[in-house]
Amino acid sequence: MIGPVCEQLAATGFAADKERTRVVIEKPFGRDLASAQTLNRLVTKDFDESQVYRIDHYLGKETVQNILAFRFANSLFEPVWNRRYVDHVQISVGEEVGVEHRGGYYETAGAMRDMVQNHLLQLLTLIAMEPLVSFEADEIRNKKVDALRAIRPTNPDEIDDHFVRGQYGAGWFRGERVPAYRAEQGVNPNSNIETFVAGKFFLDNWRWQDVPFYFAPASGCRRGFPKSCCASGRFPHLSFPASALRDLKPNALVIRIQPDEGITIRFQAKQPGQMLRLKPVEMHFDYSEAFPGEQPEAYETLLLDVMQADAGLFMRADQVEAAWKLITPILESGKRPRPTVFPITRPATWGPEAGTMLLAKDGRHWMEPRYKEGEPAPKE
Repeated sequence: MIGPVCEQLAATGFAADKERTRVVIEKPFGRDLASAQTLNRLVTKDFDESQVYRIDHYLGKETVQNILAFRFANSLFEPVWNRRYVDHVQISVGEEVGVEHRGGYYETAGAMRDMVQNHLLQLLTLIAMEPLVSFEADEIRNKKVDALRAIRPTNPDEIDDHFVRGQYGAGWFRGERVPAYRAEQGVNPNSNIETFVAGKFFLDNWRWQDVPFYFAPASGCRRGFPKSCCASGRFPHLSFPASALRDLKPNALVIRIQPDEGITIRFQAKQPGQMLRLKPVEMHFDYSEAFPGEQPEAYETLLLDVMQADAGLFMRADQVEAAWKLITPILESGKRPRPTVFPITRPATWGPEAGTMLLAKDGRHWMEPRYKEGEPAPKE
């Protein structure tokens, strides 16, 4: 519908004023690289690129925008924001609810199109991008495109090793019976559309070479697992005796996007006592405590930016196409016959065991962001 709508807006004269007229298009922008390129041509035939605002509500979240402030307004962190000090990065998005009334849409999209191509890659670019020269919209978007273009394309022979797909099944959650994805309205009862996907990317550049960026979006995981970005540090050398390192954990930075928005930093401290014993401790920043009061919804922020012609939080044509260029080969691989049974996960779990093994075979594990009271995300 987007092409005809833009054509008719232009035919009635609404596209002529480049200073005041804008067209806002919701994600996902296209279904793959070819359709995104076609859609870009259709839209920019009648509208100038400066008038096109491809909207993704994730970028309107305060905690997502705060990644730029955290990185580039604090001299403490940017010097260690690189492969020398960061062992790996995790980006986790757990939706407690299932697809509900979106079954018909989800059957044509799946988690890879619905979450990874836009939300997850947007978060990755904010974490991985190089420092900004200015806060101009095109400077921000240039740096994001550079980060996307640095992501190493996945070799077709490695796709099954680097990516895991799954789907939520039926079960009990908080005393209520919840349906499987295949029993949701509008869903094929034999569907192999993924509601869970885990994977990893590498960036081929000086800052991030050989640092894995793991991601795991899931719908219907029924766990209340926070949306978060986590970075785990590495130790170049430990001079302490082995007895002091019994409880040692890597330094970690956790940015909780939703819910319980905030930032946690984990570091080592000496446990009181005669013996030298290191203990991991945490410092917490909580948004609701530091900035009390109602915050604007993501779409409020973004639509105001549209009115003010501030495109910094919106995707440019080349950024959309760079993201699809990475994701399309992975989507195509999902059409191949698979030698194993499509994994079905139970409610109150994060995902299939293969998602855990994705990190385990690299000697790592998923970090569970903690809530401000110091407890892990609730388990059923």
